Amino acid sequence: MDKVRVRFLPAGEVVEGDVGATILDLAREAGVSISSVCGGDGICGGCRVIIQKGEVEASPTSLLTRDEIRRGYALACQTRVRGDAEVLIPLEARSEGAQILLDDDAQRFRALLPVDEEGVSFRHHPLVSKVALKVPPPSLEDNLGDQERLLREVRRQTDGPQIQLGLKVLQGLPELLRRADWEVTATLALRGGVRELVQVEPGDRRRNFGVAVDVGTSTVVAHLVDLASSRTVDAEACYNAQASFGEEVTRRIIHAERGGLQELHDAIAGDLNRLVSALISRNAVELKDVTAVVCAGNTAMQHFVLGLDPARLRKGPYVPVTTTPPPVRAAEVGVKINPRGLLYTVPSIGGWVGGDITAGILATGLHRSEQLTMLVDIGTNGEIVLGNREWMLACSTSAGPAFEGSSVRCGVRAGQGAIERVEITSQGHVRLEVIGEGKPKGVCGSGLIDLLAELAEAGLIDRSGQLKPGSSPRVRDRDGLLEFVIVVGDRAAGGEDIVITQADIENLLRAKAAVYAGADILLSSVGLEFADVDRLLVAGGFGNYLDREKAVLLGLLPDIALERIRFVGNTAIMGAKLSLLSAEALEEAHRASRGVTYFDLISYPDYYDDFMSAKFIPHTEEGRFPSVASRLKEAV
Repeated sequence: MDKVRVRFLPAGEVVEGDVGATILDLAREAGVSISSVCGGDGICGGCRVIIQKGEVEASPTSLLTRDEIRRGYALACQTRVRGDAEVLIPLEARSEGAQILLDDDAQRFRALLPVDEEGVSFRHHPLVSKVALKVPPPSLEDNLGDQERLLREVRRQTDGPQIQLGLKVLQGLPELLRRADWEVTATLALRGGVRELVQVEPGDRRRNFGVAVDVGTSTVVAHLVDLASSRTVDAEACYNAQASFGEEVTRRIIHAERGGLQELHDAIAGDLNRLVSALISRNAVELKDVTAVVCAGNTAMQHFVLGLDPARLRKGPYVPVTTTPPPVRAAEVGVKINPRGLLYTVPSIGGWVGGDITAGILATGLHRSEQLTMLVDIGTNGEIVLGNREWMLACSTSAGPAFEGSSVRCGVRAGQGAIERVEITSQGHVRLEVIGEGKPKGVCGSGLIDLLAELAEAGLIDRSGQLKPGSSPRVRDRDGLLEFVIVVGDRAAGGEDIVITQADIENLLRAKAAVYAGADILLSSVGLEFADVDRLLVAGGFGNYLDREKAVLLGLLPDIALERIRFVGNTAIMGAKLSLLSAEALEEAHRASRGVTYFDLISYPDYYDDFMSAKFIPHTEEGRFPSVASRLKEAV
C-alpha cells in the first residue's frame, strides 16, 4: 500500500502511514495527542485540526462552521490523508497525553494536604514491609533448613499471618544467606490472607517505598511514600494517555470491544511507569526499593490497569469482572517497580461506582460518621455517596467531561494559561484570573462555573441558559449560532477569540443537572432532603478551586448553609495512600465497599423529569434556591 508522510505542528513530529488513514490514527502512531471526547466517532468536534498543506479527504460535518472550514479546519477523526500533509493542532485540540505536568500544574492535582483537620487514623502497618535479620548459622545442634531458619527469625521480629515464599526465592536462598554472612533483609507483602516473603537481600536494605495512585479518567496522580516513616516524599501528575481513544469511559470501553483493550492497557501502564520514573529519579530512589503500588480508580479504569475486559460494564446488568481484584505482581501488568513488587487496587462498589469512591469514603471517614454526610465527586463521572456509620447509598451520574474542560470549544484543563476565575462587572467588563498569570489559553472547570453564574446574574442568559441577543456587545452571532466573547484574540499574532458558545452552555447545564438530580434522587429515595444533610463534601480535582456561592447560584450544589459545604480535595489519592500504609485501612475499605448499596438512577421512574428540571438556572422550582432567586430576579 502507498505511504504518506504527515508532519504535525507545533511539535514537528513526522509520521509515515498508509494512504487513507485518518489524521487521528496517524497522530496516535506518532505519539501526538489530540483531544477526542467521542473516541473518533465524529460526534464531539473536539479533534479539530488545521490542514496547512497536503491532499486530504474530509467527511461532511455540522460540527465546523463555514468560517472554520474556509480557514482549513477539519475533524482529525473524519479526515483521511491522500498525500503528504502538514497538520497544525490548535491549542483547544491539544491533549497533553502522558506528558508529565509541569510543577504548577501538578501541584493542583496532587493534593498533598490532608482531607480533614480531624484526620482518619490507622495503625502504621504497610502492605509491604522490610525487616533486617541476623540469622544464626546452622550447627549440629541447630540444623534447621535454610527456609525454616529464615522464617523462624522473621516470626521472632514480626507478628501476622502465616508466611509463604515462592520457588524463585527458595532456589537462591542457600547461596545468598552464606554470601551475606547470614545478615539479610526480608521483604514481606500481605497477599490473600497470608504474608509472602517476596525477596531476600544481603545486608541491611530497609529503604522501602510505595506509590499511591489515583487512576482518574482525565488525570493520573501518583504519590511516592516512604513506607517506613509514612512520609509523602513527592507527588506527580499527568493527563491520562487514554484520552486519545475517548475522553469518556464509555468510549474507551467501546474501543476495547473493538479490539483495543491492549492499547488502553498499555497507555495507562505507560502513564504509571512515567510517573514512577519521574518520582524516583527526582528523589534518588532506586527502582528496586519501590515494592508496592496501590491504585484507586473507577471500575473501568481499574479494569484497564489490570487488562480485564470491561465490555459488560456498559451492558445491563452492568457486571464487572471483579470489584475486588487480588494483589498481583506489578510486572504482570507491565508496571515497572521492583520485579517482585505487588500492585493492589482499592475495591470498587459496583460497575459504575469504583475504588476511587471507596477511597473517598475511607479518607473522609464517612462510614464512621454519626452525621448524615453526602460525598460528591465531580469529575468525568459524577459519583455520589450518601449515609453515615449506619448505612450508605451510592449512585453514578453521566456528568461527562465538560467540567474538566473537554467538550467545550475553548475549554482546557486546569493548567498554565487556564482561566479559573471570571467576573462580569456592572459595566459589562470581564475580569479574569489565569493560572500562572500568563496569556489565557482557554477556560477550565472552575472558570466555566464562574462564567455561567456571572452570565446569569448579569442577565446575559435566561434561566434556560439561552444567550440573549443584543444584551451585550460581547454576545454575537457566528454562522447562525450565538456565543459570548470572553477574550478577544490578538489577530496580528494569529490568536483566536476565547468564547463560550450556546452549545457549550447547554453541555455544561446538562452536566450540572446530572449531578444535582442524582444527589436529589438519592436523598428522595430514603425520604430525605438537602436540608437534612449535615455535611456536603465535594471531592475532585477542581473542587478546591470552585466558588461555592457561584456553584449554588448555578444549581450545581444545593442551596444550603455554605459552612456545611466543604471541599475535601483528591480523596482518591488519600484513600489509596491510607491503604498503602495500613493493611487495616485496606481491610476497612473492603468492609466499607461491601456496606454500600448501589442505587441505579436509570431505573428510577422520575429520573428524567428530575434531570430536565435541574437543567434550568438554578432549577425550575425556584423555591429550592431561595438565596438565589432574588439575585436572578434583579438581573431580569
